Parts: sequence; structure tokens; C-alpha cells
Amino acid sequence: MIRRWLRATRGAVAFLTRLPVASREDHWEAFRSTPGAFPLVGLLTGATAAVPLLASGELSPATVAFGYLVAVYLVTGINHLDGVADVGDAVVVHGDVERRRAVLTDTTTGVGALLAVTVVIVGVALGGYGLAGTSPVVAVGVAVSVEVGAKLGMAAMACFGSAGYDGMGRQFTASSTPNGFVLPGAIVFAVVAFVWPHPAAIALCAAIGGTGLVWYWANRHLGGVSGDVFGAANEIGRVVGLHAGVIAWTLL
Repeated sequence: MIRRWLRATRGAVAFLTRLPVASREDHWEAFRSTPGAFPLVGLLTGATAAVPLLASGELSPATVAFGYLVAVYLVTGINHLDGVADVGDAVVVHGDVERRRAVLTDTTTGVGALLAVTVVIVGVALGGYGLAGTSPVVAVGVAVSVEVGAKLGMAAMACFGSAGYDGMGRQFTASSTPNGFVLPGAIVFAVVAFVWPHPAAIALCAAIGGTGLVWYWANRHLGGVSGDVFGAANEIGRVVGLHAGVIAWTLL
């Protein structure tokens, strides 16, 4: 059991981040069938990307926000942004499920893709700017929580979602079962309940909700999830979570 989790986590780090971790085929196979590895990687990437936020209150908010934006994509890479771009084009196209799927797999970059990626990047930057106005403890807590929440949302898609066609999405949905969500879900929600209503807890729940919005749209308009949907859900979840955390800090 422990070895399987170690293999799965290693495979998840190699697949979901740009961190220099060697991975083999058995690591990838373990990751696909162990959705609990998603939030573990979220914890790692969130903590790493949040380092610039430690300067909140010391440096200019704009500088801190820029550092956070750069750190996020240095750690996670831009593969998920590719999913945002493809889903963005599919959202704006007129037509049925088959037409949207065709646009989703088209290599041409359209206006919908450019707009979607721009909104996400600006959203992350502005979220970082908002966090820069809080204390370092709150800022780091929210930044870590949104990554865990977005990855838990991806785990939920793997466990409970269905893929509309063969591809990366089906590799996860076919290998994961609802039982695989029980342990990571129980641990994360127990922590959330313990610290509620801390802005980090609210941010985590909002990040899950953000992934759910993409999942809902994909089920209605694509007939199920795909690799691009997973990537877009991660990015949208992060943006929604960041701003929910900032709003919560402002109001509470």
C-alpha cells in the first residue's frame, strides 16, 4: 500500500508539475488509479509556488503578485493552460457536441482560447495582488489551499466523472473508482471543518467549486470530461479559489 502511494505520488509530481522528478511507466499507472495523489501534489505545488507571498507586507504588492504568478507556472508548467485554451475555443463555438469536440482537438488557436488564457493569467495575477495585501500567513494559507482544492476537484472528476471519448480523460476515469475519493476527501474536509471559517478553508472549497463549474459544462456540452477539461478545471479552480480567499479575508 505504502509503495503504491509513493509510486502514485511520484507519477503525479512528474505529470502535474515541472519539478525535476524522474518517473517510470509504473509510476504513471499507479497515479491513474490513485486519485488521492492529486491533492498531495496540490499541497506540494501550493507550498512551493507560495514562496513569493512570504514577502507580503515587505515588498510592493505588484512585485509580490508578479513573483507569485511566475512561481505558479514555473512549478506547474503551462500544460493546463493549453487545456484552458482548447476549452475556451470550444465554449465560444456554435454547434452540437461533435462540433465542440472537433474544436477542442483542433490545433488552431482561436479568439476563445486567447480570451480564456488571458482571463486566467490576469485572474491569477490579481488574486496574487489581493493576497499581497494580507499577512504572509493568510496569503500562503490561501495559496496552498487553492492548489489542494483544485487538485481534489480533479480527483473527484477522475473518481465520479465519465469521459466522452478515448483520450487522457478516459485514462483517469477508467482507472479510478468512487472509493478512491473517500480517503483524500475525508482528510481534506476534516481539516476544512477544523479551521472554518478561515479564508484558506473558504478558498479551498471555492477552488473545488471552480473545478465543478468546468466539469458541469463539459458534461452538458462535450458529453463528458477529457484531458483538456482536467487542465482547464485546475486553472479555473485556482482563480476562483484565490479570489474567494481574498474576499473572505476582506469581509471577515
